Amino acid sequence: MIKAIIFDVDGTLADTEDGHRQSFNKAFSDSGLDWNWDVPLYDKLLKVTGGKERIKYYVNDFLTDYAKPDDFDDFVKSLHALKTRHYTAMIGQGNVPLRPGIKQLIQDAHAAGVTLAIATTTTPENVSALLEVGLGKNWEKIFSANGCGDIVPKKKPAPDIYFWVLEKLGLKAADCIALEDSENGLRSSLAAGIKTYVTTNYYTSRQNFAGAAAVFDDLSDLGKFYRSAGLELS
Repeated sequence: MIKAIIFDVDGTLADTEDGHRQSFNKAFSDSGLDWNWDVPLYDKLLKVTGGKERIKYYVNDFLTDYAKPDDFDDFVKSLHALKTRHYTAMIGQGNVPLRPGIKQLIQDAHAAGVTLAIATTTTPENVSALLEVGLGKNWEKIFSANGCGDIVPKKKPAPDIYFWVLEKLGLKAADCIALEDSENGLRSSLAAGIKTYVTTNYYTSRQNFAGAAAVFDDLSDLGKFYRSAGLELS
């Protein structure tokens, strides 16, 4: 019996990545930077998880002539905070809906007494903004653990965030399944010993999902997903 479903957020619960990309660009512009992350570049930058880490990766690997300010870490934190404000405003306007089947899956699982949790590298503000619009203001009552942001020092593909969630839930990896959208996410959950299902999106469809229990384009056919995962929710 599956006791818990652990969800990634960006790209899994909603197609958020292009919203993040646009928000980064707005933050760059507001800060007087001539940086622009187009879709092909952002596809490469998604190799690194975490917004602050992604900025540092861009500067270190793509802007080799850029003169970093002395307070580079603070500069990155400030830039990322500005990006987060742009992103949460975009979410609040309802411009990033949940992916097909996600809301129904959460409702079905919650009604059946299956424990729900989140394991993501995105910030608590981003998670809250997305799920408040998608699930309502009481969304936090649905999830028994909310692993996000900088709760753990090592982000995906390290398994740390999943270990943190398992500890909070008081469950073994074998009691849970995870839902991810990317190779980094899959590597993270598998390293924690959790059976993982993948729903792909534009940015991740060509990645390597070896080891996944199953790979879906989305969850528009929930019955197929339930049968694959051995869930009796409908």
